[in-house]
Amino acid sequence: MTHSVDASVSQVFAWNYWTDGGKGVGNWDDPPAEFELDGPFVAGGRGMTHIPGRPPIAWVISECRAQEAATIEMQLDNATLSFEWRF
Repeated sequence: MTHSVDASVSQVFAWNYWTDGGKGVGNWDDPPAEFELDGPFVAGGRGMTHIPGRPPIAWVISECRAQEAATIEMQLDNATLSFEWRF
């Protein structure tokens, strides 16, 4: 599945906003979910998604090319869910 959004901003601006200037996920907003990242937004960074009434969902930034793309992966029971974000 592919989903895209066009925005009237530069690639650098979009990346810096999405990664909170490379510091994390402070600008991610998808209520009621809340997101946290343990450290900077780089490959190997580990995060959690918290949804009320559900166990936290762990994820990892498996690939990161600053200002270009990132892949976030979640380990499921018998699968890996992977999201690639391209800018």
